Amino acid sequence: MTNLNRRTVLSASLAMAIANVAVADPAPTGGALSKVEFLVLFKSTRKLGLYRAVDGKPVLMRSYGVDLGFSPRGDKGREGDGRTPEGTYFIDRRNPNSAYHLSLGISYPDASDMAEARAKGLDPGGDIFIHGGPTSFRDRFKRDWTAGCIAVTDREIEEIWAMVPMGTPIAIRS
Repeated sequence: MTNLNRRTVLSASLAMAIANVAVADPAPTGGALSKVEFLVLFKSTRKLGLYRAVDGKPVLMRSYGVDLGFSPRGDKGREGDGRTPEGTYFIDRRNPNSAYHLSLGISYPDASDMAEARAKGLDPGGDIFIHGGPTSFRDRFKRDWTAGCIAVTDREIEEIWAMVPMGTPIAIRS
């Protein structure tokens, strides 16, 4: 089975497994930061949850309040729309030299996103990250100030960076 096929199977399995994950209080994890197995972003409540499976059930390890794109309602459809995409993706890159302290890349757009945008004659955009910041003093007091990314504080992105390995699935829900 190729990596793409494995990824597709894992993505479908993950989507089914976390379809009913709800926002909850994090489970105590002690002092050490554990590696997580998947992330879920709830856009409507602006909560990012980091989860592990324990005895086959999702357990929330950490939860963070987030800022989103400047036009957060709805799925990202094109470059510059200010929306954070919705769907199941993967952490596909790490940038220790990000303009926003640290950043974890999200595999948006996938083939489906690209096909949907192209069918409408649009560019789907890209470069969606979970990152720290903002670097601008003016943006520190705004809500939903990114161009479509998921923003947390610099301290929080350091925790997330330590807990989230490459290839970790992320479900982004409305």
